[in-house]
Amino acid sequence: MNEKMQKSWDAALSVFQPGRKDLEHGLELHRDSLVVDAYGFAPRAAIDGDALRQAMEDGASDHEIQHLYEEMMMTRVATDPAERKEFMDAWDASGVTCILQNAGEESQDAQTVMKRLARYTYVSDLLRDFAPKAVTPDDIAAAKNARRHCFYLTCNGVPLAQNWHSVQEELEMIRVFFQLGCRMMHLTYNRRNMIGDGCMEPADAGLSDFGRAVVREMNRVGVIIDVAHSGWKTSLEAARASARPMVASHSGCVAVNNHPRCKPDEVIQAIVETGGYVGICCVPFFLGRSQDLNALLDHIDHVVRTFGAEHVAIGTDVAYSSRANEAETKKLPPRPKRRPRWEGFWPEGTYPADTDPQKALSMAWTNWPLFTVGLVQRGLSDDDVRKIIGGNVLRVARAVWRA
Repeated sequence: MNEKMQKSWDAALSVFQPGRKDLEHGLELHRDSLVVDAYGFAPRAAIDGDALRQAMEDGASDHEIQHLYEEMMMTRVATDPAERKEFMDAWDASGVTCILQNAGEESQDAQTVMKRLARYTYVSDLLRDFAPKAVTPDDIAAAKNARRHCFYLTCNGVPLAQNWHSVQEELEMIRVFFQLGCRMMHLTYNRRNMIGDGCMEPADAGLSDFGRAVVREMNRVGVIIDVAHSGWKTSLEAARASARPMVASHSGCVAVNNHPRCKPDEVIQAIVETGGYVGICCVPFFLGRSQDLNALLDHIDHVVRTFGAEHVAIGTDVAYSSRANEAETKKLPPRPKRRPRWEGFWPEGTYPADTDPQKALSMAWTNWPLFTVGLVQRGLSDDDVRKIIGGNVLRVARAVWRA
């Protein structure tokens, strides 16, 4: 570990203070198990501050700057030697075999979604000896056997033609993006779209008729349905409409913390009845209470006690960032105040409150081995721990792939 990883590691140990026996057993179990992040982000590179500053001085638009920033953060892990080493060190430290990688921007516009998908295709191609793209679920298991890592690509939306000539024409992009490598897609992202209501829509109107057609097509093609950002009624109706296991890949439990991004037990039960799972995230203000590693374990405990260990995973929704990024960001000139992006349009009272950085540090992405230690400390069997940290994700991926 470098000093940044070590600081996070120490923060986690101070939160739940495992005994030596649990610590040693948990670390061994983590090392020997297939570990899958049910929704996450590969370690991020530092931007090139000089190049981005030059683009800003040349008059680049806010939209152009945003995409250039993302491209640097996502692709320099493959093109810059120092960033590549830190990327590999961080992924190795996590012990994660596979990341269900967000490779599609929060949008239904195919051209917009394509950009992030292209970046991760590029990275996985250039780093194919370290972290190639998994095409099938069996590729994930093969990566573990080969002591490598891999990506399993996802979209933060269902790409659509958006011409609205016919239902069939709109659905075509699901198959196209599946062929390009996307294996999981969000039905909605926070707000309302033509498929259904997102979790930040107070009306919570549910799944549309078109949304039901989308569910059928995703089942047919073999794309995992994800309702992490969907409203409770939309999630419930999607589960009842789906003939395949579906998931809420990075969420939480309303029974533990009442927040729109979490799911009530009725919705979790519907997801369970499809054969799917709820992935618990590492975002402090979704978890509530202590907002630290213990909060993450509390949400997992609730699903295990109420629905069984077969129906919970960990979808971190957080990333490790290069140590050089702070210094590179300081090279940028000041920018005027900007309005929140569309995906940040949340009802009053639901937006993140201030969190204790030290508590959030306990759930740092490179602390994945300590998540496993925490599950051991909570008294879960080795078999149940293996399901939670990777087995359930692989099971669902295989069930949907067989479509």
